Amino acid sequence: MTQPANSDIPLFKVVLFLLAGLLTFGFAPILVRFATDVEPLVLAAMRTGFAVLLLLPFWWFRRTPMRLLKKSGISPLLLVSAGISLGMHFTLWIASLHYTSVASASVLVTMHPVMLIIAETLIFKRNFRPLVWIGVFTAFGGSVMLGFADDTALDQFPNAVLGNSLAFGAAVIFVVYFLLGRKIRQHTEWIDYVYYVYLYAAITCVILAIIWSGGIPYISTTAVIIGIALAAGPTILGHGAMNYAVKYVSPTLLSTLVLSEAVVAAVAAYFILSEVPATISLGAMIIIIIGVSMTWTRRLARKPQS
Repeated sequence: MTQPANSDIPLFKVVLFLLAGLLTFGFAPILVRFATDVEPLVLAAMRTGFAVLLLLPFWWFRRTPMRLLKKSGISPLLLVSAGISLGMHFTLWIASLHYTSVASASVLVTMHPVMLIIAETLIFKRNFRPLVWIGVFTAFGGSVMLGFADDTALDQFPNAVLGNSLAFGAAVIFVVYFLLGRKIRQHTEWIDYVYYVYLYAAITCVILAIIWSGGIPYISTTAVIIGIALAAGPTILGHGAMNYAVKYVSPTLLSTLVLSEAVVAAVAAYFILSEVPATISLGAMIIIIIGVSMTWTRRLARKPQS
């Protein structure tokens, strides 16, 4: 991937968007907890659907015709695949919050930097030092420990294993989404990329919601408000910030930055939901952070590749 020259990087915008995006990421699971009166698939559909509606006026006046996108080397199939991946990611992640704690779901769903390193090794045949692999297995061990920690809290989260599995699956799909986005974003403007991806994600979520509900699903007023908040904050600002910065910053480093969601979410859950993580859960989160930090340190030490 060709890296732009330093003078071409809008540094202030990148830093500003990332800071705002990371903060909104952390409050996403808190918002979801206030809309548990509707099915998770319905909330995911509203989140992506409202994101498309909010972006539509901005995209309409700055849009690039699909024929020009094709000439730039963008396959519509890649856009559809990225959108479906994002829709599945949202669906699994929101569903996980109905079965496990905010802290556990946030940590597990942000395992994608570790998975990305494995994907780079298997798919792109890149070699990493032993320290990186130690970090991978350390982080994985922490996630397993976190799952067992929640499984013991049967009184509060009787289906914690299911919730943790859904969150972990959301992380896997996010890796696919990010790898596709890295390729597409080099040839598209931000507004074109996010609009099409959110559009296909919304279609995916709506279809899944209708199939799951067996018809038109129930939608409450509270869920609509939460859906709009999720669309404007974590979706457009949070994911949008990452999609903007991925053109200028290493995708692996960006995906690792999302790990701060777990910290923000845990702190917010403590003050807003009075949700206190168990001691073993706190230890597991520390282990995960240490493991991911090992991989991040190695990444920072590497020289940018052309």
